[in-house]
Amino acid sequence: MDTKTAVQQKYGAAARQVRDSGSVACCDPGLSCCDPITTNLYDEAQKSGLPVSAVLASLGCGNPTALIELKPGETVLDLGSGGGIDVLLSARRVGPAGKAYGLDMTDDMLALARANQREAGVENVEFLKGEIESIPLPDASVDVVISNCVINLSADKGRVLREAFRVLKPGGRFAVSDVVVRGEVDDEVRQSMLLWVGCIAGALEQREYGAKLAQAGFSNISIEPTRVYSIEDARHFLVEAGIDVDRIAPLVEGKFMSAFIRATKPAGGCCTGGCCS
Repeated sequence: MDTKTAVQQKYGAAARQVRDSGSVACCDPGLSCCDPITTNLYDEAQKSGLPVSAVLASLGCGNPTALIELKPGETVLDLGSGGGIDVLLSARRVGPAGKAYGLDMTDDMLALARANQREAGVENVEFLKGEIESIPLPDASVDVVISNCVINLSADKGRVLREAFRVLKPGGRFAVSDVVVRGEVDDEVRQSMLLWVGCIAGALEQREYGAKLAQAGFSNISIEPTRVYSIEDARHFLVEAGIDVDRIAPLVEGKFMSAFIRATKPAGGCCTGGCCS
């Protein structure tokens, strides 16, 4: 099964889990693998007034809306918007004169997000079906690109970053939460942990992430750790998967983290990223 199909199946199942049972989503409903990653990301003030299912469907690894300044009248794009929590929060902050787009490729998640939008009564929101490697928006059409633990799931992260650069206006901001790896990790250990961290994550090493952003044309790149994952957080899941946790623990501790990744599209527009024709 390819990565795209796996992502669609797992996140479609998570959306149906929220819709049908009203329980917290997990990328694999049979496991508690996501709990230490996705919990306690939004405070009560942010959750207030949001549909319960938007909160339950959150499968992110951070809270990009809390870490980026959004101004009234701006246009925001959320890559891999899921149940819509970050889109709805962004719409609040940009106000009626602004707009928040959510982009997702999973029909069940889009249906859930649109239901959440109707329940919230938010009009300055539009959910689009599509892939983050080929964003269905014009060049230079958004002020801010956000994402919450989704870019790590793409099989072509360089293309995602080039697409984000393309749709941003000159001076626009890239501000995403994502899973990254700090330093070198043995392939066997990496695959064991990445099954847990985001369940099917393909996280980049942080220097590689920065290099890909620069290659896409971004400047002012920064990667700020927001939550470092402990081997103890993953112990139950890894043991159930038949992995010798005590053996790999010294090779894992401090290596996997959620991070807030910021970058800017230069105000001059095109630079070295080949963004325009």
